[in-house]
Amino acid sequence: MGHLDFKTAQTLLMDRVSVVNAEPVSIAHCGGRILANDLTAAENIPPFDRSPYDGYAFRAEDSAQASEENPVTLTILEEVPAGAVPTKTVTAGTAVKILTGAPIPQGADAVCKYEDTRFDAQQVTLLRAYKSGANIVRMGEDVQIGKVLAQKGDVIDAGTAGTLASQGVTQPMVYRTLRVGILSTGNEVIEADEALRPGKIRNSNRHTLEAALCHAGFEPIYLGLAGDNVENIAARFREGLESCDAVISTGGVSVGDYDLTPDAMERAGIEILFRGVALKPGMACAYGVKDGKAVCGLSGNPASSMTNFYAVALPALRKMAGYRLPGYREIAVTLNEDFRKKSPQTRLLRGRLDLSDGTVRMHLPQEQGNVILSSTINCNVMAIVPAGSGPVPKNTTLKGFLL
Repeated sequence: MGHLDFKTAQTLLMDRVSVVNAEPVSIAHCGGRILANDLTAAENIPPFDRSPYDGYAFRAEDSAQASEENPVTLTILEEVPAGAVPTKTVTAGTAVKILTGAPIPQGADAVCKYEDTRFDAQQVTLLRAYKSGANIVRMGEDVQIGKVLAQKGDVIDAGTAGTLASQGVTQPMVYRTLRVGILSTGNEVIEADEALRPGKIRNSNRHTLEAALCHAGFEPIYLGLAGDNVENIAARFREGLESCDAVISTGGVSVGDYDLTPDAMERAGIEILFRGVALKPGMACAYGVKDGKAVCGLSGNPASSMTNFYAVALPALRKMAGYRLPGYREIAVTLNEDFRKKSPQTRLLRGRLDLSDGTVRMHLPQEQGNVILSSTINCNVMAIVPAGSGPVPKNTTLKGFLL
């Protein structure tokens, strides 16, 4: 198979994966989860006409002739604090003392602030005219019954959680947290806590992916080291597909004698969708699906694997997790430094956003190679250099996407 551009590869994988099931979760623990149905208002907010101030509620027509020179004095019937319900009806020549958030009493159609009046315990004097509806927060002014407040597939943020609570939804339906298996291949790979021996490298890919998956809201499941044994790799794929919603492996996806991952994928019953993408870094890869579950074979080179993960794998995982908008929204970024290499094929540059001067600028680590993991520290954006580009000077604006 020929190499696809990364956007085509991203779409091809997204089209073949399935969304996980939904489950109820306590509103106390719903932050960051993905809504599994629309949030539609079943109640008005506020649920009654209310006062925005400490003041007095009265009939607007009683104030029609009021002025500093011709004040109007009304008899106070009662005081209504927030949380209480009025017991009196406002009639001609009367008013109700009302505190912030309290319901508007029957008969009243205007409110004035207490500091705009003269008052004592029995009477309040108005010093100007008020129109009907003045200073009244109407029932449903914030939210009306039937309004869609958040959509299926939206992330529950602070505002959504508060709105759920205001609607009395204490067990919202959310998509189950996506479980993603991580499999490391290669005889040279040892765990991070092992003593480094000649010819060995520590398993940084495992922990890089674990952090990236946690940041995306997923649950990483480590499936272990599989070495360079095709049957062992295939067995780990089978194990991962039984217990996880997706599996990511690193290593063994190039074309060498020990690049066994694609063969192991097929032995595990995985349908391979494509091998390789026209992308630097991150060309080497093998992607497949089984029963709607994504299988992402990434390079063993740290920066290559993470570039490919963000460009191709993550949107499909976000779709599986229930995101309404799983793909990337492109932004324009302006390079803060020169990038001096040519790009015969599409290149993704890693960088860090800088908004300090009011524009969307991108600080660019100069070491952008396949194996340079350290340059990914604190990176939160990628810029797309089109295929066939020469060196890219500082202040060039490119398309990009947030990580």
